[in-house]
Amino acid sequence: MKPSGSLSRYFQTVLETGAAWLLAILWISPLVYAFWAAFHPSEYAIHFDFFAPLTLEHFREALSQAPFLRYAFNTFILVTMILIAQLILCTLAAYAFARYQFYGSEIAFALVLVQLMITPEILIVENYGTLAHFDLIDTILGIGLPYMASAFGIFLLRQAFKSTPRELEDAARLEGCGVFGVLWRVYVPLARPTYLAYGLVSISHHWNNFLWPLIVTNSVKTRPLTVGLGIFGAPESGVDWSIISAATLMSVAPLLIAFLLFQRQFVQSFMHAGIK
Repeated sequence: MKPSGSLSRYFQTVLETGAAWLLAILWISPLVYAFWAAFHPSEYAIHFDFFAPLTLEHFREALSQAPFLRYAFNTFILVTMILIAQLILCTLAAYAFARYQFYGSEIAFALVLVQLMITPEILIVENYGTLAHFDLIDTILGIGLPYMASAFGIFLLRQAFKSTPRELEDAARLEGCGVFGVLWRVYVPLARPTYLAYGLVSISHHWNNFLWPLIVTNSVKTRPLTVGLGIFGAPESGVDWSIISAATLMSVAPLLIAFLLFQRQFVQSFMHAGIK
């Protein structure tokens, strides 16, 4: 017979494994249904018949009813613009907080941390008024502007920079590197896993962001995928779950494909960032 300690650990392992499988099934169920409804005729949307015929008609119908390619282009421009601005601003701010002691630095960093506790929705009215003052309503720049300085990004990169040995910086300065040379040649390369982890979080968040783009955008030329999909699936537009599922798959396909292709790098980058 197994000892009582080993038996309890065995049941704990079984329980944890079962709970993990249950959560995984619950999480993936909507995606599985979306695949089923999108690739089968509408009459099979709620009837699971393994011999049901396959079709791509729902994708053609979705593309003909709404400009999803334009929405995808807008989303790509938005996400890329925000990520580039965040990487530049967060890198400079994190480097300053990590390696320089200046008057009020601790207070300034505390204010950055306070921003982590403030949800963006609280600032919607103020941000909207500011954008209206600068005539940036219904522009892609207006959607991304409030997110270009990320408190989370500054904090994450500061922690990564602080773990970089001072000796490497001193060696770079002996080689003639200036402030930006040290940053570019020493700190940035060593923080690549952290950059990858943060980039994935930023892309995923802003690709799926809905409320702020819904408020700021008024036209097809600036709407991202989330807003376009929300308008497309509105009840007053008529609800066909198969066509909506096809549109949903087109919206999430880039993130899903990226995850499937780079899942190992994703996990390693998050683990490396967490260890630091």
